[in-house]
Parts: sequence; structure tokens; C-alpha cells
Amino acid sequence: MKALLRIHGCVQGVCYRAWAMEEAQRRGLKGWVRNRQDGTVEALLAGTKDNVTDMIASCRLGPSAANVMEIEVKIVDVKIGEAFEMRPS
Repeated sequence: MKALLRIHGCVQGVCYRAWAMEEAQRRGLKGWVRNRQDGTVEALLAGTKDNVTDMIASCRLGPSAANVMEIEVKIVDVKIGEAFEMRPS
């Protein structure tokens, strides 16, 4: 399963990307996470349906300093790399 997330709220400047990278790697997911200029965080998650679904649920909470207001989720069919990485903004 591959899902593209757009995470809204207080999600930049609170180590959200580093947290997401650690959580994704712990679940064996592939993909990436990056900050967007509009203040959101965007993530592409690829893995088993259970692991992606679990990661999306965790993203709704995020790291302790984050305040997630909304997550947009789109199921996508795109090529993905061999690991999970943090991309530049």
C-alpha cells in the first residue's frame, strides 16, 4: 500500500520529520517526508496495509511538541525508493 499524506497543524519546527523518519523505519516502511512551504508536512508511505495504516494513526499524534489538526490521505500508485528518507523542503 502507498499513501501520500499532507499533515496540517503545528508540525514544523517540532522535529516532526525526524520523528516520522524514525517511526517509518521502525515499521519497515519506504518513502519520504518533507516540509512544505505552506507550513504542512508531506509524507509518502509505502509498505504493508497494516504498517501504513498504523503509521497514519501515529501521524495523527506526531511527536509530543506537535499539534496535528488534520491529515489528508491519498492512496497513490507511484514508484518508491528502497528506503525511507528525509527530503529537503
